[in-house]
Formats: sequence, structure tokens, C-alpha cells
Amino acid sequence: MSTPELILYNGKITTLDANRPQVSAVVITGGRITATGGDELLATAGDKTQRIDLKGRRAVPGLNDSHLHAIRGGLNFNMELRWDGVPSLALALEMLREQARRTPPPQWVRVIGGWTEFQFAERRLPTLEEVNAAAPDTPVFILHLYDRAIVNGAALRALGYTRETPDPPAGEIQRDKAGNPTGLLIARPNAMILYASLAKGPKLSYEDQVNSTRHFMRELNRLGLTSAIDAGGGFQNYPDDYKVIEELAGRGELTLRIAYNLFTQHPKGELADFAQWVTQTSPGKGNDFLRVNGAGEMLVFSAADFEDFLEPRPDLLSVMEEELTQVIRLLAEKRWPFRLHATYDESISRFLDVFERVNRDVPFQGLRWFFDHAETITQRNLERVRALGGGIAIQDRMAFQGEYFRERYGKGATEHSPPIRRMLEMGIPVGAGTDATRVASYNPWVSLSWLVTGRTVGGMQLYPEANRMGREEALRLYTVGSSWFSGEEEKKGRLSPGQLADLAVLSADYLTMPEEEIRRIESLLTVVGGKVVYGAGEFGSLAPPPLPVSPDWSPVASYGGYHHASAAAAAHRVGCTCHGHRQVWSPKESRFWGIGCDCFAF
Repeated sequence: MSTPELILYNGKITTLDANRPQVSAVVITGGRITATGGDELLATAGDKTQRIDLKGRRAVPGLNDSHLHAIRGGLNFNMELRWDGVPSLALALEMLREQARRTPPPQWVRVIGGWTEFQFAERRLPTLEEVNAAAPDTPVFILHLYDRAIVNGAALRALGYTRETPDPPAGEIQRDKAGNPTGLLIARPNAMILYASLAKGPKLSYEDQVNSTRHFMRELNRLGLTSAIDAGGGFQNYPDDYKVIEELAGRGELTLRIAYNLFTQHPKGELADFAQWVTQTSPGKGNDFLRVNGAGEMLVFSAADFEDFLEPRPDLLSVMEEELTQVIRLLAEKRWPFRLHATYDESISRFLDVFERVNRDVPFQGLRWFFDHAETITQRNLERVRALGGGIAIQDRMAFQGEYFRERYGKGATEHSPPIRRMLEMGIPVGAGTDATRVASYNPWVSLSWLVTGRTVGGMQLYPEANRMGREEALRLYTVGSSWFSGEEEKKGRLSPGQLADLAVLSADYLTMPEEEIRRIESLLTVVGGKVVYGAGEFGSLAPPPLPVSPDWSPVASYGGYHHASAAAAAHRVGCTCHGHRQVWSPKESRFWGIGCDCFAF
């Protein structure tokens, strides 16, 4: 065996390897795990071997989000004020007010998903009056799930929405009695009005997009993510919007492994998109850090059944079967793996009719394909998925929308939406994720908490014990499970010899801590390919150099990303009179500072 480059020891290391499920040390050489076992492995170290004492901390395989809009999220991260995890509406509005003050024209303040009113102590949405009072002059766009956007008066002017503006197809511009837009944009029945309006805002410069993407990756590393399967996204055009991620890959600056799917952008032009892409690139093209994964999650626009549980289930157009058949036939012929957004069982039945028809003419024969979401899939359709060799990527959207779902469909339907336990019992491949960043948060620990506790972020119990996961079982879905969806199960998901050396050392012991605390876990040390990409706390000295934030008005410069729940407690420890309500995170200095005072806390 070659001389180790890195040995991590004195830890509680969960490997997810059946032969050695827990060890205290791992040895890494050439970016891969070369040995696992006890601390006696230190004897294999050489003069140049880096040794890291884990100090008894729990370590797990690097997390892998099966459905994350990582590339699009990176291009926009530095523009977005994240309300993810913010505990009160009062604090969220204060953050909005401060950010509006520092945002220069013509830029907007964007709050783009990852939150729900049920996380707030007030348990309500902001009013239009509150948003306009917080930001009277700076355009503000606040996205709430897939159902609405709240925009202030300045944003209405920037969008050009007046009483003469007609409602777009499948959307509503809410108006007052005089016919003037109020500032509420409603998705009815789909979210196109929301995303088309958002796309009218200014973009970051190319250089700032590069910086933004690096910050987003580091934020994901902070939470223990080392891999993601990118699901494409609206207004994410190939190849133009992939230049930033490809440049970073070429420079060796990716700290997150990404397998990406290509998402059609042109209604009625979907077949032309895929016909062009199958000649431009191919599944597997790239390397272990950036590679093509296949097609989807949008394959044809007529198959879009976006979930908005405040509205009735949408009926798909009658042309869907014909349009989807053409695309699936092409993908099957070219051996392109594919994924398809599918919320409702009624839609899934029609999709499977198409797949089965194509399979009779062009056998899938092991071609990897999967549904995303599948909240209401039935036993019969699970059997059909299994027969065709498909998988299901599940996400924690119900943790953010479960209250709405139960109100519309009832407690009984809610208890098995999605029926994760049944999927696993049937042997269907299942991978866990978030669908971040525009509905659920990108924080994987919120998703893992949902899997284990069966509760929404607002605390409502969704699932009985029969449809909840054990802790290691949930972790397996976020590691080994997700690796199937990019065809990489032989190289990632476990900490065992031969696998990629991706792991996270956690701030608390996931396997033994109170389950209600799981969502507060962060990584204190994240390793990708045997290299430290993030460090904090006792491992802070191992962290890469801090990244500057550009542009300097970016919300990331003041607030970071997912809310640091320790801010209030830390402020209390040092006697700050802010009581945590005006704490902001400084990514550059890795500490909290109080706005308008001289105190700080970590």
C-alpha cells in the first residue's frame, strides 16, 4: 500500500459498509479510501502523512443530494437573501430592511424559496404592507413555494406590471378594486408567472457568478454535502449557463461533485432540444467532479404537474402522451438516462403508459430512469416502476408544504405521501434530497430530520412510525441511495476501501442526539477527494482560505446562507443586548456580529 496522504483517527466513523459498519480511523491515498479500522492504522503513516484527530466526533460519508438545482443555485446565491431557518418573521423582515438599505439600484432584493411561514414564531406570511414598509424604494421579490410571489411597489414598477397588463397564461396578477396590481403574483395552476417575473431582474456579472458559485458550494460543504445530482431548471440553458461550473471544474476549484441533467427550455421545442443535445454530449462525459448524467427533470412541458397544494391537482394536456413518447423514444434509442418530475399518481399513471409503450418497441434493458417526488404514487404504480427498472428520488417538500397537503387531502392521505417505506420494501432504488433552492431549503439535515421524525419544519406530525426512517436508514438514502441515480454506487456513498474519500465530521452525534435537534447539525470538517474543503470549530485551522464576497452588497456578505441557529444562544453567552435578534454572520471572519452594537459571538 502506498504511503497514506491523510489519516483521520480517534473518531466514531459510520462507514455504511456492512463488513465494518463503524471504525475509528480511515486512511486516504490518491483521493480514495485505502483502509478503515482502528487507530493502529496510524502506524502506516509516513513523514508527509497529514493526521487529523477527530476528537471522538461522529463522521459519516459525504452527503449526496439526489435532486438539487446546484448549478442554477450557484449562479444566483450571492444575490439571494435566504430566510432558510430564520425563526421569526420579525427577524426576516429586519433582514429584508437592512438588505434593501445596502442594495444599490437597479438590483433587487430576492428571497427565493427555502422557507415557510410555519417556521416563524408568528406562523404567518409577511403582508404586502410590511414588505413595502421594509423596502419602499428597492425592488423586492419574495418567492413562497410554488404558489405565489410577494413583490413590493418598486418591483411592480421594475416589472412594468400595471392595470393594463393582462394576466399571463396559468397565472394571476392580483388586483385591487380599481384594477391595479397589489403586489401578489399567484401561480394558477403552475409557477411560470413566478419564474418568468423573477427572470426579468438583473443578473450578476460573470465574475460575480463565479464567486457566487464558489460560495454556494462552500455553504453546501458547511452542511456536509460532497455530491449532488443537478436537476437542471427553468431558465438554465445548455451550454451557456454551464460555462461558470465548467470553468471552475477546469481550474480544479469544485468542492462539490455534480452529475447534471439537461432540462428542456422550449415548450413545443423539447424534442428539438434533446435531438441537438444527444449530438453535442453524452451521459458520463466529464469526470468524478463534473459529468453529464442524462435528461430531465423537465422532458416536455405538457407533462409538468408542479405541486401547489393550495390549488387542485392540475389535469395534464391531451397532447402530453404524444409529445412525451417522442422524447422518451429518442432517449431510449440513444441510451440516455432520464428523470421526470412527477407529483401526482394520476400523472404518473399516464407517464408509465408512455414508458411501457416505448419499452415494447425500444427495450429499456437496464437504462436508468427515475421519477422525482412521487408524493401520491400508489401501490399499482410502484409495481410498474419496479417492473421497468426505475427508481424514485424523494425530497422533503412535504416538510415545507405538509400543512397545505393535509388540509386539502386529509390526514389519511398525508400519512404515506410519499410512501417511502413501501418503496424500500419493494426494492425500488430510493435516493433522498431537497429540490432546493426554490421550494425546500438546501440544508440536508432538515431533510434527514423530516425522514426520521416525520414532521414538518413547523412541527406538524405527518407520518406514523411505519412510514418513518431509522437514523442510519435515512443516512443511507442520502449517501448510498443517491449514488444509484448517477450510476456511481461503486465509487461513492460508503467509507470503504476503493470508494472516493468524501466525508463529513459532524457538530453533534447524529446517531444518538435528540431527534428534534437533527436539523441543527452542521459539518465541522468536510473532506472531498481526500482534501479539506471546509473546517470550523476545532477544525477551523484546517479550513481553506476565506473567500471574498462579490459584489460587496451581497446578502451573503452579511447573512451567509442557512440561518445559524446558534446565534441567539451565543449572543446570550457573551451578554449581547441584541438577544440574537440582530445577529448577522460574517463568512469572511466565520463569526456572528451584532448590527448596531460592538458585541460578537460564535
